[in-house]
Amino acid sequence: MSDTRSILATKRDGRRLSTAQIREFISGYVAGEITDYHASALLMAIFIHGMEEAELAEWARAMLESGRVMKFPRIARPKVDKHSTGGIGDKVSIPLAPAAAACGLSVPMISGRGLGHTGGTLDKLEAIPGFRTQLSEAEFERCLERTGVALGGQTPDLVPADRKLYALRDVTGLIESIPLIASSIMSKKLAEGLDALVLDVKFGSGAFMVERARGAALAKAMLGLARDFGVKATALHTNMERPLGRAAGHTNEIEESFDCLEGKGPADLRELVCLQGGEMLRLAGLAATTEAGHARIAKALDDGSARERFARVIEEQGGDPRCLDERKRLAHAPHVATVKAGRDGVLAWRDLRAVGYAICELGGGRKKLGDTIDPGVGLEFQVEEGARVTRGDVLIEVHHAGRGLDEALALLARSFELVDSHVPAPLVLERWHA
Repeated sequence: MSDTRSILATKRDGRRLSTAQIREFISGYVAGEITDYHASALLMAIFIHGMEEAELAEWARAMLESGRVMKFPRIARPKVDKHSTGGIGDKVSIPLAPAAAACGLSVPMISGRGLGHTGGTLDKLEAIPGFRTQLSEAEFERCLERTGVALGGQTPDLVPADRKLYALRDVTGLIESIPLIASSIMSKKLAEGLDALVLDVKFGSGAFMVERARGAALAKAMLGLARDFGVKATALHTNMERPLGRAAGHTNEIEESFDCLEGKGPADLRELVCLQGGEMLRLAGLAATTEAGHARIAKALDDGSARERFARVIEEQGGDPRCLDERKRLAHAPHVATVKAGRDGVLAWRDLRAVGYAICELGGGRKKLGDTIDPGVGLEFQVEEGARVTRGDVLIEVHHAGRGLDEALALLARSFELVDSHVPAPLVLERWHA
């Protein structure tokens, strides 16, 4: 108890925690020797005072070493992943992973589930009939060896410190701390045994970090951790002031991912897949420049090799690859409502979180952990941001099953404006290297 109090006092007074103090706290908390109320006090002190760069690196290292670190000695291909801070319609990982594998990478991707206004990659993948994301370590490695891709969730022995600390941060209102977010994300990614990592940090009303300056600070904190652990990394600051692509909701996003894998689909989705994939290839030494890597990823999308790779991944993880050709095998909502323009004007998105919460009202998201998701409900955006519309034009199709429609329509009504003129922000704002 006296040592725990000393650790709390150090950070309470704004001083740097020593390596010994960090290791004692993390190991003690995972073992159940440190109580939640002591842990929440320390997290609050970190939330208020922040962490120095070296202190943050030691914190992340202790989290990483609280569980198993994946190693794939039989896989010679470079192991590279990407991580996005998420947003509305962000489905990049789904076409990107098989496209990158088709170009010679191994992509061991540990992803999360949706909560609040953002969807989760695991939930989207599970909209594919039979697709299993809860893989043992042996299953994960086998899938990676056979297909070049493994798409799974965090297992109990992978960074258990993060599992406990995140749950505590969630119930105590301490999520939005840059050092705690950076260490949470990076400890899980470093546990994948990566050679390189591409980070996609969103800005805008649909992003986790709405303000551009805070998003930039988070990106730089994660790049610093990558550098400290010897992992090559790049961070992109990308737009979530508007939905990504034309679809949001689980089946809708899977179908749009299939389109991308066929060389079709929205231009912004394809651009982020090619840009992030190109950067992955460059970091791994398989492309001389990002532009050269971009061209290789585009070719994999256009020539069918990325789609063929994803069919193998689906089958390897227990899913039905026939849904690539027979989309009726996916769950679809029985009804479609519309949101129409109330006046002439130019579409400008104002509150993208309201769009995410609208999907939750329809049953396509979680308000709390454990909620069941209806994969068939979602939205189809009919008009691009910045486009001029006429009164009565359909702006959004709402795919629903009868649940929460009035609430969803009310949220969507406040998510946008029709204005006289509007210039959208660029898709990619900045790029940083570790």
